[in-house]
Amino acid sequence: MNPSVVDPALVQQTAAALRNANRILIITGAGLSADSGLPTYRGVGGLYNGHTDDGLPIEMALSGPMLRRDPALCWKYIAQLGSACLGGQPNAAHYAIAQLQRRKPECWVLTQNVDGYHRAAGSPPQRLIEIHGQLAPLYCQSCGAEDPQLSEHLQRPLPPLCAQCHGVLRPPVVLFEEMLPELALNVLYEEMAKGFDAVLSIGTTASFPYIHEPMLRTRVSGGFTAEINPSSTDHSIHMDAFLRCRALDVMEDLVSHI
Repeated sequence: MNPSVVDPALVQQTAAALRNANRILIITGAGLSADSGLPTYRGVGGLYNGHTDDGLPIEMALSGPMLRRDPALCWKYIAQLGSACLGGQPNAAHYAIAQLQRRKPECWVLTQNVDGYHRAAGSPPQRLIEIHGQLAPLYCQSCGAEDPQLSEHLQRPLPPLCAQCHGVLRPPVVLFEEMLPELALNVLYEEMAKGFDAVLSIGTTASFPYIHEPMLRTRVSGGFTAEINPSSTDHSIHMDAFLRCRALDVMEDLVSHI
């Protein structure tokens, strides 16, 4: 979509709200990384719709119980996810978000993505909440030793094994049927308790409670909420501004006004 299709008044309204806000939360989902060549996920690994080529639902194949029961099968799908993420890089929207964080010292990013592109683009780790974890470094489920060689392991037989004790390695990512990382959740709720002046949702349907709750709280407290998405979601109609486009089309322009 050409950025000229986006109502300039909505861009100006959103830019003005972000410019006047002190505490800002940027929520990002798979749509942000779609322009980096990644497929939009469903859950942690939704490279698939329905069943995998092993005849299992992706929620079963890419789950914590499957990693324990059949590490090789689970790693087959972790590897596909890992290869997709390693094969791409941050796009201009990631860099624009990092630039916004540099200009606004109380701007936070809450991301569902595990690709690591926010870090790579320069978002400060201390204001980045990776609620579904990340793909690296790997760690041993038996002895806890870290292994940074994800890309090397993807070229070898799976599952990858620990060099120290030969236990099965895994990424610090949230698989299906696993709990969210406690530290990330604690940080999110601590920051939510302080309140946000503005929340910008990018490329996500915000279907999980811990993703849409910050938007609802901010709206109730009188803050500004906006969404950037090529298609509408259940939340679009309730936003102060809905920019029907890709983040790549509008984020640089938005930040240039701040």
